[in-house]
Amino acid sequence: MRNRPTSVFGWLWIVFFLHGMTPGFWLPALTNILKARELGGWVAIVFVVPPLCALVSPLIGGALADQRIAADRLFAWSSLISSGALFAAFAALDAGWNPWWFVSLLGAYSLFSAPSWGLLATISLTHLRHGERQFPLVRLGATVGWMAGGLITSYVLRADTSPVAGYASAATRLLGGVLAFMLPHTPPLGRGNSWRSRLGLDAFSLMKQRDYGVFFVVTALFSVPLSAFYMYAPELLKVLGDRHSTATMTIAQLTEVAAMLLVGSVMVRFRVKSVLLWALGLSVLRFGMSAYAGACGSIGWHIGGIALHGMCYTFFFITAQVFLDRRVDPGLKGQAQGLLGLVSGGLGPLAGALICGWLRNRCVTADGQGWMEFWAILAAMIALCFVIFAVFYRGLGKRPAG
Repeated sequence: MRNRPTSVFGWLWIVFFLHGMTPGFWLPALTNILKARELGGWVAIVFVVPPLCALVSPLIGGALADQRIAADRLFAWSSLISSGALFAAFAALDAGWNPWWFVSLLGAYSLFSAPSWGLLATISLTHLRHGERQFPLVRLGATVGWMAGGLITSYVLRADTSPVAGYASAATRLLGGVLAFMLPHTPPLGRGNSWRSRLGLDAFSLMKQRDYGVFFVVTALFSVPLSAFYMYAPELLKVLGDRHSTATMTIAQLTEVAAMLLVGSVMVRFRVKSVLLWALGLSVLRFGMSAYAGACGSIGWHIGGIALHGMCYTFFFITAQVFLDRRVDPGLKGQAQGLLGLVSGGLGPLAGALICGWLRNRCVTADGQGWMEFWAILAAMIALCFVIFAVFYRGLGKRPAG
């Protein structure tokens, strides 16, 4: 039953929904939760932890899925373990323990959680009959879940500044892990006996090919300024007078929904290079709009930039996941997705947390001035990514639709 096409699509959508809802509860609210407990100085440190853990586990998770353990089982068990670590992290914060307890437990959560998006992509693209068209639709479940989490945090739980958001997230992740046992069986297709293979390091062989090298480097660089979105976009909303910043941040998911419905047909009609360049170009505009909001004090420009973020994110990262699944050897697909997770959830955000944290402290004053310079510099970083990708990525040319 669960391997029928409609059943596969349905279970994937539900698991994606719960998986997206998990960070939707607490991630957009995290900066304000910490500041409410007079831990504003810990924001940059806390945002360093998940990408630091993502330097290790995505590649190992991908290698295990390629060589040792069925991807569906690996995802389910990692979800159960990470839900317990997330609950413990927010319980420590709620109890007023030393902030390092929260940092350490959030690190444990991130370590087990980091491979999950890549594992879900591998499961989905293995079993969906029309991956390019259907994967964005099942991935849409995560977007809807994220939106639901943010809205519940703001309007039901009223937890924009409370650890309660973290408790709700942990419970959701636990449920998602239980239901993941109903996902279709996805056995490993590769073999690896060396330590290099077991650690997922075979994925780095892709970097020897020019296009893969350019793609992964640009993805890492692009992820640096993107780190500022959840770190500091809610803070600017609050500065500009928004009292429900967590809910407002879900506007990005509204446009992500529209983008998910479009990206499948776009990918079969246009070159990968074109789609990724559109995403980068729109991201320059998106950060430019937030910069203008900082200059003029109009919250509408910042909200407009937040809305554009959903489309930028979808057209880049969903295209990236399908691109890797279609062009990488079957025995290396999990590791390729893991390498994408490493650069987009590890290297890039780690550098981003440090750079954006330093830049925010350098540019933004105590009276709320300097946001224009902050966002404008980030927009310039993305413009550099656009130029690098446009010049150095070659691609295969446009494939016929169908």
